[in-house]
Amino acid sequence: MKRTAQLFLVALLAGGITLGAYKYFFETKTLTLVSQNDETPFITTNLPASPRGAGINEVDFTIAAEKTVNAVVHVKNMTISRGNPIAEFFYGSEATQRPQIGTGSGVIISPDGYIVTNNHVIDKARALEVTLNNNKSYDAEIIGADPSSDIALLKINVEKPLPYLAFGDSDNAKIGEWVLAVGNPFNLTSTVTAGIVSAKARSISPGRNQSFIQTDAAVNPGNSGGALVNTNGDLIGINTAITSQTGSYVGYSFAVPSNIAKKVVDDLLEYGKVQKGILGISALNVDSPQAKEEGLDEIAGVYVAGIEEDSGAQTAGIKEGDIIKKVGNVKVTKFSELTGYLSSKRPGDQVQVTIDRNGKKMTFPVVLKKKQTERLPVMGIEVKNLSEEDQKAYGIKSGVKITSVPEQYRDYGLLNKVMIEVDDKEIEDVEDAKNLFGKISRYGRTSITLLDENGEKERLIFQ
Repeated sequence: MKRTAQLFLVALLAGGITLGAYKYFFETKTLTLVSQNDETPFITTNLPASPRGAGINEVDFTIAAEKTVNAVVHVKNMTISRGNPIAEFFYGSEATQRPQIGTGSGVIISPDGYIVTNNHVIDKARALEVTLNNNKSYDAEIIGADPSSDIALLKINVEKPLPYLAFGDSDNAKIGEWVLAVGNPFNLTSTVTAGIVSAKARSISPGRNQSFIQTDAAVNPGNSGGALVNTNGDLIGINTAITSQTGSYVGYSFAVPSNIAKKVVDDLLEYGKVQKGILGISALNVDSPQAKEEGLDEIAGVYVAGIEEDSGAQTAGIKEGDIIKKVGNVKVTKFSELTGYLSSKRPGDQVQVTIDRNGKKMTFPVVLKKKQTERLPVMGIEVKNLSEEDQKAYGIKSGVKITSVPEQYRDYGLLNKVMIEVDDKEIEDVEDAKNLFGKISRYGRTSITLLDENGEKERLIFQ
């Protein structure tokens, strides 16, 4: 009897210890926060946290990765380096030329072998080689390129349909949305990294109308031209740049939005060059002393500082002093958001522009037009497209008229003449002129062919 009682007490003690341990270590606690007088609780919850964490584990990257890796290619670019100019003078140009190999990535956008990449990946190429993810290689030809958007289109001839990616709508990308960057960093085969959209409509070069998607997905040398996709596997950007003192990834990178890339590709296929539609306004730099003095650096929108003559904005009724708040369905808080939207449009497209005029909201339908004037790189000459009167006066359909000349070139008699060729390449309009002058070396020789009102040609050499 005594032994039975002892066993009962031991069992009771063990059960108590077990129950206490369970209550202390395992049982879900209920959290209740109440007011100081203990009358009404502010928050009451007894729901356990998600067993899969705060959301990262709920995102499945595998489907997007499987759709993307085989549609991303390795691009090898062979160029010729000119070498030392002093050695070139003494020994000739052939003695100093050296082949150089550059690498990058590209994205297959059609089953018959069209590939989109960055312009800087294929710039100055003597030969291009594309290698698929299955290690099969092809020679590639350049269909077209646009340096201002840093987009180029390649074509390879294939025996059977290739896996490809469809363009998504980059306007629908959300800050904080998960994305994958797929490319060929360090000459590896297709490599996948994950991150989120950190910002949209980001400009990283002063003076250039850029509008990038910023992401913290790791991008390194060789990733340029690769794909930025959402978790559905939709192509929402072309990875383009990183900002780094070391040249390697330091926490954020930039991609050309897919809506801009798609528009550039469509233009290159249809017209052979990019068709840019402009609003016809000049915006006040919010960092300028004038903007800060007048408090315009604190506005949310784009302050219209000037209107171009005969532009779509002028025809529609937009005025100086208006603040652009929205274009299409895109809210505008800064200039890069406006230019990013317009970069996906062509001349002749109509866009709805909502402005704030002295506190009153107004919406104008604006028909975009071609850019009529341009300040050319390197030399700083201002030119404009030929009007119908100019075409009759000079007896020519293409070319650009010189309207302003910097001080150092005024003795050459350039003003009001029509520039028709640069380094033996024909000029059709101001976009052609800008692109050709953008390729001029500051240390080389440049020839310009001009036409005066008498129809006489002259050729000038600048060094």
